Amino acid sequence: MSGITSHVLDTSLGTPADGLRIVLERRSNTNKWTVLGDLETNADGRVPGLFPETTRLEADSYRITFHTGTYFRKTGRPVFYPVVHVHFEITNTTEHYHIPLLLSPFGYSTYRGS
Repeated sequence: MSGITSHVLDTSLGTPADGLRIVLERRSNTNKWTVLGDLETNADGRVPGLFPETTRLEADSYRITFHTGTYFRKTGRPVFYPVVHVHFEITNTTEHYHIPLLLSPFGYSTYRGS
């Protein structure tokens, strides 16, 4: 299993958010962000392979960008938060990190899942 996974649920519809672009980045020693994964959620709102299996999980700062504006525009709904950035730190590289997003047109919530 990938060291970092994500799942997006559209709470306004009560369904997974299909087709929402997610970008995973890691911050380098020079404070520049390097893209590790750039995918769209599947019909279940998940992004298998967001963190490539061939990439070693390192203790570092990471950022997931959820492109929510594009997703809501595709469905003809209003956009208030066009992107959601979730910045998190990994200290234990032997653990799995699941970063879900609960989303609606005018709000969102995230947490460390399992």
